[in-house]
Amino acid sequence: MKTYIKVALFFVLFIAVAGILAGLYFYNLKHTDMSKAKPDFVLTSSAVQKEFEENETTSSAKYINKILEITGSIISVSTGKDNSATVSLKTDNDMSSVSCTFPAVSDPSAFKPGDNITLRGQCSGFLIDVQMFNCALVKTK
Repeated sequence: MKTYIKVALFFVLFIAVAGILAGLYFYNLKHTDMSKAKPDFVLTSSAVQKEFEENETTSSAKYINKILEITGSIISVSTGKDNSATVSLKTDNDMSSVSCTFPAVSDPSAFKPGDNITLRGQCSGFLIDVQMFNCALVKTK
């Protein structure tokens, strides 16, 4: 067999093995338990929304993929597949909110509009709302 064919086969085999190992790593990667995670920032829903509204670029660099602990008043709750729930928290801007997605909620009726809650989750960005995912309830007032 020619040398360049051996080299090409070696690189293909190397890339295949690296892909399999990366796939196994990400498949076995555990989610962070947000109820026990230490927050990077502790804010109110109005404060984080206002920061994103004033300067989205700076706020994105500061908050995206960080763990935020947010306190605010519930304005709406919606449930999805697999017992997931999305809770929207009120801000000073009537057109925007903080949208927090809980991966699994045993009792979605525990979230009532008007209740003040503190939750912890990972910020994923700002569209019209500040988007949070993998949220966990810290406390209800």
